[in-house]
Amino acid sequence: MPRRGSIPIVSSAGATSADEPSSKKGPAPLAVLAVAVLAVSFAAVFVRLADAPGTVVALYRMAIAGLVLAPFTYRALRKSPLTGRNLKLTAAAAMLLAIHFASWITSLSMTSVAASVTLVATAPLWAALFSWLFAKEPQRAGVVIGAVVAVVGATVLALGSDGGEQRTLGNLLALVGAIAAAGYLNLGRAVQRSGVALDAYVGTAYALAALVLLPLPALFSQAYFGYPTNSYAWMLLLALVPQLIGHTGLNYASRHLDTALVATATLAEPIGSGILAILIFGEMPRYSTLIGGAVVLTGLVVAVRSGVASPSSRPRHGTAHD
Repeated sequence: MPRRGSIPIVSSAGATSADEPSSKKGPAPLAVLAVAVLAVSFAAVFVRLADAPGTVVALYRMAIAGLVLAPFTYRALRKSPLTGRNLKLTAAAAMLLAIHFASWITSLSMTSVAASVTLVATAPLWAALFSWLFAKEPQRAGVVIGAVVAVVGATVLALGSDGGEQRTLGNLLALVGAIAAAGYLNLGRAVQRSGVALDAYVGTAYALAALVLLPLPALFSQAYFGYPTNSYAWMLLLALVPQLIGHTGLNYASRHLDTALVATATLAEPIGSGILAILIFGEMPRYSTLIGGAVVLTGLVVAVRSGVASPSSRPRHGTAHD
């Protein structure tokens, strides 16, 4: 019988009918989670280095990821086809994923890396709110407390960054990206809880997101081609490292760990991205940024301690969208 987690804060994977029992949790999923968080920490840096319009970078990121996964997606869809309700949910999730990347990537040209990445990392709170409002799913107190503490620290970290005159708009776009990501993750979780394979869902969502993004550059009078060779190289790395290794790794980890634990662990991304921004762009953080980072880590510790609690302590209930 599939395990049914009690705290569906965020996950594009969630529990599926093929999930391993909770007792099989071990170092492998945690190692995958650590590598995935490290990989996504490079996303903001690669976006900046690509030096192209946000909608163009988002399109290339999704298109490349979808093409790389296409053979695996095709094979998975033959065994686990997306039909009816699941296909509609996947299409809706893909639209939200496209909005997430288009808005967040654009924000990086308007505000600092620390502010943008921190604000988009608030997705767990939005996802928790959506789960509570629409799925009536309970939340484990320890993980929620840790998430709240971490987001408080993330807010302090964001206030310590300097984004220039367009900072307000950039921060708003990053927040839109967070809300869209929360919806994407919760919808994807519902799809996979119904038994759809991870490869089938992820590959389809990436491909559909690319189709949603396809007309946006034209709408904003932006060129599809003609960028420097280095720009294409960075966009390729953006698709391979943060997207395929990072996001797909988070999907995998979500199948074996509490979704809230996975979501909260991603709050370490602002710290990693901030350090990389210092080393590469010379974006030195203020003291408030360092203090915020410490608070984020504190929240992570609280959430992790709660997230790896005994599986027997978890209440069980129906799926998110029965």
